[in-house]
Amino acid sequence: MVVATTYFTERKAPCGRTAAGDHHIEDDDQGLLYDDFSYTCGCREIRHFYHDGCVRIKTIRHGGKVLQDEHSGDHEA
Repeated sequence: MVVATTYFTERKAPCGRTAAGDHHIEDDDQGLLYDDFSYTCGCREIRHFYHDGCVRIKTIRHGGKVLQDEHSGDHEA
């Protein structure tokens, strides 16, 4: 399993600001992939791909407002 967290200095956050933050990836090379961005402004982008092909994409603006929450398949988390 590959697990990596890297720091980025500039990326457009969901709120439209350019912010720094962390990019976290977990990949088991068999179809499970977590690809998450956490921004210093408080925004988050979460992409989870599961072994059975299901996908969850969630975008959260700082302050907690959910801008996007899409699920394909049966996974809820």
